[in-house]
Amino acid sequence: MNRPNRPNGLNQFPHLSRSSHLNRRPNRRILLSAASGGALAAALPLHGRLPEQPAGPSDRHRVRREEIAALHRAAAAVRQGDSRYGGGSAQAQAAGHLLDQWALPLFGRPLPPTREHELCAICAELARLAGWAALDTGRHAAARRHFDRALYWARAAEDPDAITYVLATMALHAALYSRPATALDMIQGALGPATHHASTRALAFTRLVEARAHARASDGRSAGIALASAERLLDAARPGGGPEWLDFLTHPRLAADAAEIHRDLGDSRACLAWHAQAEAMAPNAFTRSVGMRLAVVATAHLKAGDLEQSLAVGHRSVDILCQVDSRRARDYVLRLVHGLTPHRGLRAVDTFLSRVRHELNTPVA
Repeated sequence: MNRPNRPNGLNQFPHLSRSSHLNRRPNRRILLSAASGGALAAALPLHGRLPEQPAGPSDRHRVRREEIAALHRAAAAVRQGDSRYGGGSAQAQAAGHLLDQWALPLFGRPLPPTREHELCAICAELARLAGWAALDTGRHAAARRHFDRALYWARAAEDPDAITYVLATMALHAALYSRPATALDMIQGALGPATHHASTRALAFTRLVEARAHARASDGRSAGIALASAERLLDAARPGGGPEWLDFLTHPRLAADAAEIHRDLGDSRACLAWHAQAEAMAPNAFTRSVGMRLAVVATAHLKAGDLEQSLAVGHRSVDILCQVDSRRARDYVLRLVHGLTPHRGLRAVDTFLSRVRHELNTPVA
């Protein structure tokens, strides 16, 4: 793997000079406001402050292990907030502040090589989270910029799991927004020789994204092969055998994606069968994902001709997604709304559309 120049934040981000790294204090007011006093604030020690510098003159500016640990905890809190409250939430939006105002300035201070690689990996995850939040709120150009930064830092960290995961996330972005051919090209990069040391769980996620891209391209055979490969890889993954940020990829989560894959392929029966396997996902932890899956399932019921069940599941989706700030999730509900067009005028349908309009703050034509 070709390693980029030492990532001191100056080559990739010319607006951050060395002097600004050393002199600029993190904007704690912005970050703690975004944290809303919850899990993110708790993740940062000493009431939202990174640990003080050691008193010894030789170590005065050295990056301490506690500072790296605090960033790890804060990134985990951002991931949890994004999953529960959506990319538009203050918790998810904190990723960019953490990256630019807390993580990057540390490159202006002495770093042992091992800690430097760890900090690069944290920067990759924070940039990926910032990109996902942008994607989730419909800011696609910003999402691509953040994902490019994430890939830069993952390569600088020489972390096969991070490289594979970022490339797969970039491919998922393309697949979700009508560029499945581009997504499949990116998948080939994610599965290339540079990432052959990636964990089984990271490869399972990549194959799952590949299946979603094939489904968006209406290639059922290739989608089935990729999905079966993802399932085999996940079966083989050891507990704790991958990074913590891939712990979300469980069999219920794979089943949730499989339900959407079969919805995209027009196979309502398979969609509903996979949905049954995904119901173990906890809505209080995976709020957005569960709400979106219910919108997918409601659409499948509608396509199967069961209007009553479609509306019942659609109402459950709104119950959950009214807590989530996610344009992407609202788009899933709007797909159901579009399918209900021939049934407008029925009281039950109009009641559902009214809920979408008012509780999701979503215009319904």
